[in-house]
Order: sequence, then structure tokens, then C-alpha cells
Amino acid sequence: MEYTHLGRSGLKVSRLCLGTMNFGPYTTESDSFTIMNKALELGINFFDTANVYGWQLGVGVTEGIIGNWLQEDTSRRDSIVLATKVYGKMGEGVNDAKLSAYHIKKACEDSLKRLKTDHIDLYQMHHIDRDTPWEEVWQAMEQLVREGKVLYIGSSNFAAWNLVQAQYEAKNRHFMGLVSEQSIYSLRNRNIELEVLPACKAMGIGVIPWSPMAGGLLCGVLEKAETGRRTREPLQQSVEKLRPQIEQYEALCKTLGYKPADVALAWVLQNPVVTSPIVGPRTVQQLEDNVKALELQLDSETVKALDTIWPGPGNQAPEAYAW
Repeated sequence: MEYTHLGRSGLKVSRLCLGTMNFGPYTTESDSFTIMNKALELGINFFDTANVYGWQLGVGVTEGIIGNWLQEDTSRRDSIVLATKVYGKMGEGVNDAKLSAYHIKKACEDSLKRLKTDHIDLYQMHHIDRDTPWEEVWQAMEQLVREGKVLYIGSSNFAAWNLVQAQYEAKNRHFMGLVSEQSIYSLRNRNIELEVLPACKAMGIGVIPWSPMAGGLLCGVLEKAETGRRTREPLQQSVEKLRPQIEQYEALCKTLGYKPADVALAWVLQNPVVTSPIVGPRTVQQLEDNVKALELQLDSETVKALDTIWPGPGNQAPEAYAW
């Protein structure tokens, strides 16, 4: 396993991050334990979750599974960098969502209880809150850091100008601010190449791509369909919409002799601004397959062919659309 710094921080994380969103809804607790054990065995030390995962209002199913796994062997806690998120609706109350100081404090306390730990290594804002001033957000986060309940702060799904605004306010408060941004990024969705990636590079913010395989779209979906494997309805709709591109992509991967999922993940990993893509395996076999992508280096001709099939904006802003 390879390791790298999380943004400009001194913290080192594995080049793959274990995403846990499937734990509970699609993967049983027992199988989730097996996947987490295998992740440690493979050298993955970066685990990502969120208080809303499990999709049962206010329950925090996935955090609870991770907490039970940590409790089973307390030595595991010091072997991982544990990340979770705050923002989503966690109750019926008017203050049970978003980023007010009130909700941040309560959400953190509740996550700590479910995770059965005394601190969160990376506490991420799951979305921008346009109704709460940064003075309030940073005051709440600073308090959690002072209390030792949180070590680092990250964001997710922020626009570039959100990142700049957040860092400007943090600097004024003599606070480190954001060390990471978790954004959707794959061959299928390259929007963050316009501004988010350049902003993160300039400010030393680590990039943690989510859905690097486009929700299964880049995992050999057509080949799987030919073997009789069923595809979830939302994914099937995307397949039909993008069938010509997917056909070209899978044909290229077959010519290269690589699995489509490995190519998709390797492509994201080769971006120098990317810290650690999130993989969300439902089985141990899927996790082991994901790790193989670390050994794959795509040559310039392959990258050029991928750009033709899945074109990005062509450059960062404003060069992408202006002289």
C-alpha cells in the first residue's frame, strides 16, 4: 500500500480510502467486519463514513457498525484514520440538520457515541450550508478541536469559491481550516477539473474523490449484463443514455487487457492533485480487486484515448472557455 499526506497536513493516509456507505443497506454487519479486517490487512488505514449512512432517520446505522467493529478489538482504533460527516438530516427537529453550531455539536457527540470512540480524525461538512455564517461554523469546529473530539476538518461537495471563502475566514481566525475536500470525480464526471481541483492544489487541500467508478458505470456494466447479472434501475438508465461511450470504453479496456474498474480507478489515482479515492466494496473480492488498480500505470496514449471517450472540460477555468 502507498501512503500520502492528507493535503498540507502532516497526517498520512492510504492511497485508497475505504468507503462504508454500503454497510447496513447492502452489506451485513458480519460481512462489513470482514471487509474492514481485510482493508487493514491490505494496508488501507483511511476509513470514511457519514452520520446519515444507513438511510434510517437519526439512527446512524453505518457508524454503528463501525463502532461495533472498533469495540470488538479496541487496538483497531489506533490503526485507522477515521472520517465521518455532518450536515444531513438526523431528526425531525428544526435544528437537526445543516451546520449551525447547535447541530454541529450535537451531531459530533452522537457520532462519537455510535462510533464508540473519543475522537474523530477527520470531521467533514457533507455539503455547503448557505444559511450559516462561517464565523459560526468555525467557532463550533474550533471548540471541538480544543476539546480533542476532532483533529482535522474537511469539506464535501463544496464549490471552489466555497473553499476559498472557508479558508479566508479560517485564516482570519488563525485556524488551520480545511485539509480536504471530498468531491465526485471520475472519467464520467470531470466537472471539478474546472475550478475545484485547481483551488485545492493552490491551497493545499487534499482531494478525496467519491464515486471514482461512476456508481458502477465504469465497472464493465455491459459485460456483466451479457452474463445475466442484474443492474439496478438508476444505473440501467444511465447505461442506456451513455451506451456508445460505454461500449468504446469497455472495448478499449479489453484491448489493454485490464478490467474496466481498474482502469477507471487508476485514471483517478494518476491525477497528482488526488489524495485518496473512495472505494465502496460490497464484498471482500471487490476490495481486493480495487487494490490492484494501485499497480496500474496508464501510458499517455491510453490517457489520450480515455479523454476521447470521456472528454473533460479541456483545461481549468477560465482557459477552458475563454482565450
